[in-house]
Amino acid sequence: MPQYQEKTIVTRVEHLSDENVRLTLKAPQIASACKPGQFVMIRAALGKDPLLRRPFSIHQADSSGHIQVYFKIVGRGTDLLAHLKVGEEVSVLGPLGKAFTIDKDRPVCLVGGGLGIAPMLYLAKEISRSKTGSTNGDLVILGGRTKGEVEPVMADFDEIGIRTLATTDDGSYGTKGFVTELLKSSDLPANTQVYACGPEPMMGAVSLWCEEQKLACQVSVESVMACGMGACLGCSRPVGDGKYVHVCLDGPVFDARELKWNS
Repeated sequence: MPQYQEKTIVTRVEHLSDENVRLTLKAPQIASACKPGQFVMIRAALGKDPLLRRPFSIHQADSSGHIQVYFKIVGRGTDLLAHLKVGEEVSVLGPLGKAFTIDKDRPVCLVGGGLGIAPMLYLAKEISRSKTGSTNGDLVILGGRTKGEVEPVMADFDEIGIRTLATTDDGSYGTKGFVTELLKSSDLPANTQVYACGPEPMMGAVSLWCEEQKLACQVSVESVMACGMGACLGCSRPVGDGKYVHVCLDGPVFDARELKWNS
């Protein structure tokens, strides 16, 4: 699979809330090669501070050569990215990792919690594009702590045409509660393919429920990683029986049954 290190150009910076930012980059090589679920490593500054790149799932990509990342400001690296100006250069490495497998003949349910919303928009668009039949049985469930994490991206999901539900921890937008509660109350067809991305407890709960319901489930795992290419071993994760996988190389997308979840 091709990978590129591009000097991308910032074409848009959207501050969707006090903490959440969406960055659009002109990255024609990466945009032409990437698939939903893959990620990029971005160097936040041209100098050596911070030294390491940061991993970001690909939020959107289009035929005009643009990619988007959606992130929360949590430290120096993301703060620098949030304050980039249109026209500035950013070094990006990608696309990296294993993508979601799309089955165009099955109903789907996409579950995104917190920053796990980020890859779901790209996935929803590709599913909608690839399906030749009705998407009436498809469902997207998005959740966050507050309105600011969910509401700014709802219009993008609504445009796709897949039924989308929202929930927030504090009830400030959508229903009050967790995405797992909405998932469990949804009457999904028996052959539904579930896709999930979000915090570890959420993914563990989604995985367990899907196993109980005998639903196929693919998850995109969030992990701290320094290189994104399997060299640093910083993103190793247990899969049971004393074995480990590397999220950057073996994932970030896995069949949920492959992983060991913390209870």
